[in-house]
Amino acid sequence: FQRMKLDITLLRYLEKEDFRVLSAIEQGMRNHEMVPTTLIASISKIRHGGTKKALVTVHKDKLVWHDSQHYDGYRLTSLGYDFLAIKALSARDAIVAVGRRIGVGKESDVFLAMDGQGEEVILKVHRLGRTSFRSIKNNRDYLEGRHRAGWLYISRLAALKEFAFMKALHQAGFPVPTPLDWNRHCVVMSLTKAHLLANVREMKNPEKVYNRCLNLIVRLAEYGLIHCDFNEFNLMISDDEEITLIDFPQMVSTSHPNAEMYFDRDAQCIRTFFFRRFGFEGDVPKLQTDTEKKFNLDLIVAASGFSKEDRAEFDSIAEEDLIRMRGSEVSKNLSGDESEEDESEDSQDEEDLQVENQVEEISKEESEEWKKLSENLKRRSKPKKIQEEPDPQEISQVENQVENQDESLVEDDSQLENDSQVENEEEGDEIKEKIRKQVRKQIDKKNKSGKRNTNKSKFKRAHKTLMKEIM
Repeated sequence: FQRMKLDITLLRYLEKEDFRVLSAIEQGMRNHEMVPTTLIASISKIRHGGTKKALVTVHKDKLVWHDSQHYDGYRLTSLGYDFLAIKALSARDAIVAVGRRIGVGKESDVFLAMDGQGEEVILKVHRLGRTSFRSIKNNRDYLEGRHRAGWLYISRLAALKEFAFMKALHQAGFPVPTPLDWNRHCVVMSLTKAHLLANVREMKNPEKVYNRCLNLIVRLAEYGLIHCDFNEFNLMISDDEEITLIDFPQMVSTSHPNAEMYFDRDAQCIRTFFFRRFGFEGDVPKLQTDTEKKFNLDLIVAASGFSKEDRAEFDSIAEEDLIRMRGSEVSKNLSGDESEEDESEDSQDEEDLQVENQVEEISKEESEEWKKLSENLKRRSKPKKIQEEPDPQEISQVENQVENQDESLVEDDSQLENDSQVENEEEGDEIKEKIRKQVRKQIDKKNKSGKRNTNKSKFKRAHKTLMKEIM
């Protein structure tokens, strides 16, 4: 993660095409480590070859990094990502000017800015991935199960999480800055006129401030949250000794497996600081004995450690409450509608009588239909009449007639056979004569040609086979 100075003066010289190219590179970095030039041109959709010109401009201003070893590709730098976020915030009048840097941390830079109404606000730019704190992937759960991600994307997740926590705590009445807007890795919040507790050397009532700090830790636990970094660098104190809490991305739920350890660590940090700086030593609360969860703010902001079991238990409790509310509403309706029920009973009795009469009519019709069906079945089930046996004289007469017919048929068959034999013999003689004529013609042709028949044996064999087939 390259650390670059935020020079906001460059923003006024960038054109519309330059920001289109930067946003195209940002979209391409979702699935590309280095975005090819062809992809940048297709996403930005700049006409007449303006993509190359814009790439030259943003590369000259160090808003992108160019790599041409493997292929022609680009990626955003932290400064280019800053310009995209500031441009979006300025379009919504969340900020119109950026001033000096008033704070630097291992995870972010804090700038003084001005909104559209001319009031001073705070611009917090998350810059995760610095060499001083590269174990962020192990110490934070921003990735939520993902194995790989760029530092720009992790910075965006951290800013989103802080804005969500700040908004929920502000709505619950906690002493936190007022969240104003958010875009990418930048968060805009109200300016708190106070000082860091770490820079305070003297205090009028250290015991009072100490109790306020510990009460704030306990109150967070009652809402289901633990700060996990509750120390003098994340607390601000005003001239009236009022406490303001900042820096929220690392907060976890009281359902976290290490919740008790984180709670004790926050309390011990405050106790150690007040003892070393102001010589005051007070009691330390315990998570199990001194706190009682009353609200589910960890569910609203999806804090780390809020498991699926806790969500299921919360849903079951919510369902029980809904059932109770509905039961009370039903009982009220029943008590208020008793008179209406008395009036409706008479009408219901009349309707019941009508229904009973209709049922009786239907039953009568069905009984008549069943009778008809039973009669039809009885008719079909009656046995057929047995035919009377014929007389023996009639049988003998029929048999004699059949024998006479058989004899006449036999005589007819014998006559047909004799006729067919005579016809076959006549046809056979005719065929033999035709074959003989053909053979003679062939012999005459050969004799006329003057050629001797050298294959007399073959001719005789063919003649014999023909004669055998005919016979």
